[in-house]
Amino acid sequence: MTITGQAFAATGTAFTDLANTAAKDKITSLQQSGLVKGVSSDRFNPDATLTAAEGTQLIVNALHLNLDLINFVKEPHATDYFKSADNNAWYAQALIIAAVNDIGLPNDLDPNKIWTKEEFTHQLILAIEKHSNLPMIKIKPMEFADQADLSIAYDGNIQRALVLGIATLDKDEKFNPQKKITRAEAAELIYNAVEYIKAHPGEGQPKES
Repeated sequence: MTITGQAFAATGTAFTDLANTAAKDKITSLQQSGLVKGVSSDRFNPDATLTAAEGTQLIVNALHLNLDLINFVKEPHATDYFKSADNNAWYAQALIIAAVNDIGLPNDLDPNKIWTKEEFTHQLILAIEKHSNLPMIKIKPMEFADQADLSIAYDGNIQRALVLGIATLDKDEKFNPQKKITRAEAAELIYNAVEYIKAHPGEGQPKES
C-alpha cells in the first residue's frame, strides 16, 4: 500500500529531522525494521501530532497484522466498519485490517482526529492484549502527579502500560494523558511494546484463533 501526505510514506534513506528528538535511536530502529515510515523519503516529522489513522497504521504494522488468511465474500471497504472513513484515503486498508483483526477500535472512529497520549496508549495496549499473550499479573496501580487528568475508561490500560514499561512518566512524574501525542512519542511507545513482546516470547506470541 502506498501512503502519502502526512501518512507514513515509504523511505529508503535515514531520517534527517531527528537530531533533536530524544527517541531518535528507537525511531531509527523501527524504520530499519520497516515498522515506521516517514512523511517523505527522508523526513519523519517527529513533532507533528498523530491522527487516529496514523496511529492505527502504526499498531497494525507493529503487530504484523494482515488479511492474508481472510476470505471475503465481497470486496471490503473501510466504511463497512467505520462510518466516518474515506474508502479512497491512504488509510483505508489499515482500517480494514484493524477491523477484521479486531484490535478494539470504536465503530465511530474519526480517522482524522488527533489522538491524545492516553487514547493512543489505550488502543495500543488493547490491540496487544487481543493479539499477544501479555502476562496475567496483578497490577499495583502506580501513582503519578497528573493522575486526576486520566480518563476513567483508559485507566486500566494506562496502568498496564506503565507497569510493563511500555509507557513512562516524565521528569515531573507526569503521564500527560490529555496531551496530543506526537509521532515521535507514538513511535517510542511502539518500540517499547515491540521490545517487551520480543523479550517475553512465552507471553507475547500471537494468540491462536
